[in-house]
Amino acid sequence: MSRLATGVTVVTTTAEGHDHAMTANSFTSVSLDPPLVLLCVQQDRGFHEAVTASGRWGVSVLTESQRATASWLSTPGRPLHGQLGRVPHYRSESGVVLLEGALAVLECETVQAHVAGDHVILVAQVLRAEHTDRGEPLVYFRSRYTSTR
Repeated sequence: MSRLATGVTVVTTTAEGHDHAMTANSFTSVSLDPPLVLLCVQQDRGFHEAVTASGRWGVSVLTESQRATASWLSTPGRPLHGQLGRVPHYRSESGVVLLEGALAVLECETVQAHVAGDHVILVAQVLRAEHTDRGEPLVYFRSRYTSTR
């Protein structure tokens, strides 16, 4: 699967008063009508517990200039408190954390969850989405971050 090039996102949620974030490349569109997306989350990670408890999450599609952010938010063992302190972000009106400078941002609400091996597939309705044409996408290929150039 490392030969399948994918876009890189940061997914965020808030649970029990704490913001949680993770880098994800297992994110895709499912349906346009209604607008649905899916995210695969490893079951034995803290993010799984947080996003399941919250039910609402944000997705930021990263640009190649956000490679350091992708690396930081995929670092195992990073502290929960303050993990977004070094990441430029804002909170949407609905309370979802989104990253500044992203190619696109989505606010999502989980509508289904399916256990699949050691992961859970979360299907969510897109509540709001915005995009920009500034920047080139960050891509994950051959187990590393790269760009389309």
